[in-house]
Amino acid sequence: MSWLYLKHLLKSFRDDERGSFMVESVIAFPLLFWTVCATYEFFEVHRYKSVRIKATYTIADMLSREQAEVTETYIDNAKILFDEITNDAGQNQLRITIIRYDADDDDYDVAWSKLRGEGRMRVLRSRDTRDQHDKFPIMSDGEQVIVVESVSEYDSLFGLVFGDSINIDTRVFTSIRFAPQLCFEECTS
Repeated sequence: MSWLYLKHLLKSFRDDERGSFMVESVIAFPLLFWTVCATYEFFEVHRYKSVRIKATYTIADMLSREQAEVTETYIDNAKILFDEITNDAGQNQLRITIIRYDADDDDYDVAWSKLRGEGRMRVLRSRDTRDQHDKFPIMSDGEQVIVVESVSEYDSLFGLVFGDSINIDTRVFTSIRFAPQLCFEECTS
């Protein structure tokens, strides 16, 4: 083989535009796959949280319109309704609390708090809420507010963006609408 022929082969190889796209695809396909998975995961987390926010608002609105005393059965059924709206089989935790503001002491007291579902949330006590001015709305003396909170754990489908799971927390404050107070089982002043 002469030097000129070898030079000609190398030049034709360099200038040849035919061939496969294997090198580009090895680089591009994993990036494209990750992008599609991440986009799906972002939208799914947004949908997951949006459904829980709507369910929390529904429970808060239902309680705000209640004129009779709330019972254990009512709270149990509120949790069942929440699970039906979110389309989960009990994967949620729901806490319903009535907070009363005392202007004389400038603190928030828990009238009652009920919790349904398994998870990290605990029943609220007055000692947990007394000085939480940054977490509760501004209220007048003696006013009560319904606080409905939920915690759910979103299990990631791919685990590429958020890891294995992410906690979704929601909190809604609602004023009592048609009654002076929302009582649990028995009204006391």
